[in-house]
Amino acid sequence: MGDERGGAAGTDPELGTAARAVRERAYAPYSRFKVGAALRTAGGVVHVGCNVENVAYPEGTCAEAGAIAAMVAAGETEIAALHVVANAPEPVPPCGGCRQKIAEFAGPDVTVTLATLAGAERVMSVSELLPGAFGRGHMEGA
Repeated sequence: MGDERGGAAGTDPELGTAARAVRERAYAPYSRFKVGAALRTAGGVVHVGCNVENVAYPEGTCAEAGAIAAMVAAGETEIAALHVVANAPEPVPPCGGCRQKIAEFAGPDVTVTLATLAGAERVMSVSELLPGAFGRGHMEGA
């Protein structure tokens, strides 16, 4: 699945830098697993998000969901690219809920870059990230 890369540049260096920076602001006192996400909208604006944990699991927010919420709050609804970074041995994929959220706002060919702090990357499309995504077409006739 996707394209394995060893470099830190990714498909959009600005997004990688933004994701790394916001990752440092993550609130993860329980797991200590900080994640940062940065997305670029179709209008070229960058929005970021980091994970926010809560002692009452699972009431936290994922980094991807935070970036999407920031985008929507700013009045935009179309993701053109997404970059997610975590300190892990290999790139960490989004949870199932975030995959569906990403698919809601990104076309199937939009590039998603998953990265580690060490520079390993996995680059894939939204359709590779969530094959068979539930979409608006499934709601027709309801």
